[in-house]
Amino acid sequence: MLSLHVNDKEREAPDGGRNLLSYLRFDLGLTGTKYGCGEGLCGACTVLVDGQPTRSCMTTVGAVAGGSLTTIEGLATDAGLHPVQQAFVDETAMQCGYCVPGFIMSAVGLLSRETSPSAGQIREALAENLCRCGTYQRIQRAVERAAETMSGSPR
Repeated sequence: MLSLHVNDKEREAPDGGRNLLSYLRFDLGLTGTKYGCGEGLCGACTVLVDGQPTRSCMTTVGAVAGGSLTTIEGLATDAGLHPVQQAFVDETAMQCGYCVPGFIMSAVGLLSRETSPSAGQIREALAENLCRCGTYQRIQRAVERAAETMSGSPR
């Protein structure tokens, strides 16, 4: 039995060869992580593994065993939404919303590495996430807003 730390809880997984996305969705009921292309190209399935954005559709449970995983469900606290989640709401950076969890997880990963990213750094960090509704400018503004909120200083 493998051990994983998912959203601050210890979890067990019997099959290390299992696809991480299906484990999260079907075994743990964490359905915020979305199935998109199944080839690691769209970013809808992005989760954080040890703070790094990771495509869960292309990752096995065994590859992340012993690691710390965060899904979209693990960001909010009793105090409220994570600043990136709140910025997405404030900037209406979603339309259908299917891609949003992946964008948010990629943005959280970026902001944990770079507290005041440039517009170019934001675009680069999110370049492998796709939004079929085309809300890219609002997503960019949301990440900029979150960076301001998290750093405590205007850009």
